[in-house]
Amino acid sequence: MPCFRPYAGLAAALAAIVLSLPVLAEDAAPAAPADTNWLSYNNQVNGQRWTDLAQINADNAARLGEVCRLEVEQVGAFHSSILHVDGTLFFTTATDTLAVDSSTCEVRWRHHYEAEDPGGSPLRVNRGVAYANGRLYRGTLDARLLSIDAATGETLWQYQVGDPHQGEFFSAAPQIYQGLVIMGAAGGDWGIRGRVMAYDALSGREVWRFYTVPRGDEPGAASWHNADSARFGGGGTWTTYTIDHAAGEIFVPVGNPAPDLLPDLRPGENLYTNSMVVLDAATGKPKWYHQLLSNDGQDLDLGAAPMLYFNSDGERMVALGSKDGYVYGVNRETRKREFKTAITTIRNPGVKPTTQGIEVCPGPLGGVEWNGPALDRTNKAIVVGTVDWCAKLIAEEGFTFKPGQFNLGGKMEFLDESRGWIVSLDADIGAIRWKHETAAPVVSGITPTAGGVVFAGDMGGNFLTLDARDGKVLYQSQTGGALAGGVITYMRDGKQYVAALSGNVSRLTFGVTGSPTLVVYALGGSNEAPAAAAVPAAASAPKTGAAADAGAGKTLYAQVCAACHGTQGEGAVGPSLRGLSSRMDFERTVQWIREPSAKMPKLFPAPLDAQAVNDVAAYVQGL
Repeated sequence: MPCFRPYAGLAAALAAIVLSLPVLAEDAAPAAPADTNWLSYNNQVNGQRWTDLAQINADNAARLGEVCRLEVEQVGAFHSSILHVDGTLFFTTATDTLAVDSSTCEVRWRHHYEAEDPGGSPLRVNRGVAYANGRLYRGTLDARLLSIDAATGETLWQYQVGDPHQGEFFSAAPQIYQGLVIMGAAGGDWGIRGRVMAYDALSGREVWRFYTVPRGDEPGAASWHNADSARFGGGGTWTTYTIDHAAGEIFVPVGNPAPDLLPDLRPGENLYTNSMVVLDAATGKPKWYHQLLSNDGQDLDLGAAPMLYFNSDGERMVALGSKDGYVYGVNRETRKREFKTAITTIRNPGVKPTTQGIEVCPGPLGGVEWNGPALDRTNKAIVVGTVDWCAKLIAEEGFTFKPGQFNLGGKMEFLDESRGWIVSLDADIGAIRWKHETAAPVVSGITPTAGGVVFAGDMGGNFLTLDARDGKVLYQSQTGGALAGGVITYMRDGKQYVAALSGNVSRLTFGVTGSPTLVVYALGGSNEAPAAAAVPAAASAPKTGAAADAGAGKTLYAQVCAACHGTQGEGAVGPSLRGLSSRMDFERTVQWIREPSAKMPKLFPAPLDAQAVNDVAAYVQGL
C-alpha cells in the first residue's frame, strides 16, 4: 500500500547503513592499550606513584618473568629513580646518565660527567633526572647542575651551583615547574646551610632561592636560639620534591640539623629542619610549614617527597614518611595533623645522645628513607616501605665544626639485625590495614596499580609483587642485587612492563650488594634465576702489596666505602680509618675487606675481585 512505501525505503536505508558498519564479534580482540610514560620521579608530580595500568593484575601476576637486564657498572651506589619517555628509560649513576630502550634494555646513549672538581665529592650518589620538553636535568657530586639533550645525550649547559668544599652536592632528582628547574643542596650532615633554588630551564640562570636554615631577619631565624649555630645548621634535601600545580606550591622535605647528635649546641626549634616546607613555586617565598621534630638529636630526617591526595571528605591532604618511623597525615586546608602512625619499632624518641650512649629505634638509617608514601586509589590506602634498625648513639665531647667534613658530633653503632616492612594504611585515619615483613629493609620506590598489585623491592635483592588488598606475595624474583632505587611500570606496544634497579653498595646495604643493573619484567618473561657472579681467577691467588694500586683504590673507596667511613676516612656511620696502618698491616687489611664483620657489606669476590681489594687496602693504609 502506498502509505507504507516511505517506511519501506527507510528500512532499506537503515539496512544499508548497518551493512556498511564493521562487524564486531563477541570474541574480537580489543584495541591494544595506548603506550604510557612515567615522566617524573613519582610518576605524577603530586607524589602518588599511582598508575591506572591493569594488564598485570592480582590474577596473573604469578606469570611475571624477566624480559631483559643491563649491567650498568661494576660497583657503586644505585639509588636512581627511573623515567619512561616514549619508549626510552632514563636513569643515573653517581656520574653517568643513561638512555635505554624500555623493552630490550639496549643502550641508546650514555652521558658521562667528569667532575670539574674531583676533590670535593662528599657522597657518591645520585637519585635521578627531571624531564621537560626534550631535556633532562640532573645534579652532580661536585655541586654542578646539568641540562642534557634527551635525544642525543649532548650537554646543553652546565653550571656550578654550590661549593663541594663546604660539603655541598646535588643528589636529588630535580623537579620542573613552568619552565623552572627546582633543586636543593644536599650535605646537611657535613654542616652546610641548606637551600632550595629554581633555575631557568633554558638558560640555567638562577631565578630564586630559599634557605632551609634561616638567618638574620629571615622568617624562622629566631628558632635558632644560638644564632651562630645556624651557620652550619644542616637542613639539606636528599630527594625530589612535590608540586601542587593548582595552588602553585612546591612541597620540600627538609633533612636534619647539624651537628646531628649534639642538639644542645643548637638550642631552639631549628627551623626548617625535619620539616615539610611549602613554597610559592614561582617565587620561592615560604607559605607554610609543618615540622615533625624540633631540635632533633637522632638524625631523623624527613628525607622523602610528600604525597598529596584527597581524603573521603574531599579535603586536601598530604602524607609524610619520616626516618623517625612514623607516617603522618596533615590536612592542607586546616594545616593540622590528622594522624601519626608508627610503622617501625620506636624506642627512646626525643632522647638526647650522651657520651655513654643511648639506644634508639628505628635509628638514623631506619624509618622511611628517600622513597616515600604512595597512594593505592582502589583501596583508599597509603602504601610505604620502611627500615627497622636500632642503633646506639654516642655524643662527642669537645666538638669543633670542620668545614667540608662529616660533622656528626658523635658515633653511631648499629644494633641487631635490620629488617623491613611494606605497610598499607587507611588514607583517612592512618590505621594500619596490613604489614608485610620483607627479608631485608625496603628503600625502593613503591608502585600501586589499578590491577590491584603493589610493585616494590628490598635490600636483599628481592623484586616483589604484592596483592594490594592484603599484602600477600603474588610474585617474587631474586635480582642478584639490593634494590634501592626506582620501581616503575609502563605500557609499550600493547604490553605492560615493570622496570627496577638492582645492585647497590651504600650506607643501607645489607648482605646482598650486587652490580648496578637494570632489570625489566613482563607477563610471560623468564623465571630463571640470574647467573651467579663468577669468582675471578685472581681470587684464588690474591696478590699482595707490591701489585696494589692506591690510585685505583682511591676511586673504589669513593664508590663503596666513603658513605660509611667518610670522604677522607674520618668516619661517619662506620669507624674512622685514619691511621689504620698503625693498627693493621696490609695483609690483615686485605683479609678484613675480604671477610668483613656482619656490619659491613660482603664485597669479595664480587663485585670486588682480589685486585680491587688489594687496591682499596693500599689506599686506606695511607689515610
